[in-house]
Amino acid sequence: MNESAAVARPPLPDFDAITTEELIAYRAAENRYRTSGPARAILGEPDPGAAIRWQHVALPGRDLPVRVYRPLPTAEGEAADRTGLPLVVHVHGGSFVGTAAQCDWTNSHLAARLPAVVVSVEHRLVAPGSTLTDAADDGWDVLRHVWSHAERWGVDPSRTAVFGESFGALISALTAIRARDDGLRLRAQVLVNPAVDLTAAMYDYPSIAEHVDTPTLAMPQLRLLERLAVPPGTDARAFSPLYADDLSGLAPALIVVPTRDPLADHGRRYADRLRTAGTPVRLDEHRGAGHAFLTLPGVEPRAGAARSEIHAFLRAALTA
Repeated sequence: MNESAAVARPPLPDFDAITTEELIAYRAAENRYRTSGPARAILGEPDPGAAIRWQHVALPGRDLPVRVYRPLPTAEGEAADRTGLPLVVHVHGGSFVGTAAQCDWTNSHLAARLPAVVVSVEHRLVAPGSTLTDAADDGWDVLRHVWSHAERWGVDPSRTAVFGESFGALISALTAIRARDDGLRLRAQVLVNPAVDLTAAMYDYPSIAEHVDTPTLAMPQLRLLERLAVPPGTDARAFSPLYADDLSGLAPALIVVPTRDPLADHGRRYADRLRTAGTPVRLDEHRGAGHAFLTLPGVEPRAGAARSEIHAFLRAALTA
């Protein structure tokens, strides 16, 4: 992936009429832009205290790219690859478009300042023939892989958290549930503007009606997500954490809700359900912020405050 090429951002397509070929071409062009130099003005510059590189993880039936952030040595004689660090498994936002590189600003800061190893999953994107099941398996399988090979990755598996935004927060929420069911103990989950309801009721929330025409998430994108994400013939509630039968015993959650986000009420409702189930949860609302604000520090002044809150929450959870 070329992160320095100067490329133009493609225009938004008609998501209601887009063909498979047009979707693939659009996301390739958009992701090239998100990894380009000009995009840094919007997406933010990485923290110079973190090393960033792509790796491939051998998973069942596939090799998957992950973007790995590690703290650089801070003292003379300190090893370049520190061991026993906390682990944060991150999943980027975007369902049918998106890349881990768009989150360099946040993830490099966490790696350098916690400090921690942050592994960001370049999950399979939603498209005809590639549903949420594939993306969710990618998030879960990467977590299990790094957990099982903790010494090789230089992490302490007993200090692990999951973190995601939007569609990535959906995957992270599903991963937290699978971790509990599998006996894998997480210390924390951070869900930023999470999409947690993929049923037909996903449109019935007041925040959808009020903010669905925002530039970063409009109704055509939501309709395309609903059409593509859930495998045909299956119950969408099985892929919607909001409808999980049991939300008790999960890792403590920080749910970050920008108030001008169409998905704001998804986050609020999920916080209520976690709280009712006895899972510790903190709901942070950012007044005036819109969808995907955490990845737009160049144009969204509230991103810095949210990043600081996430850092403080993870620091308390992972360094105790």
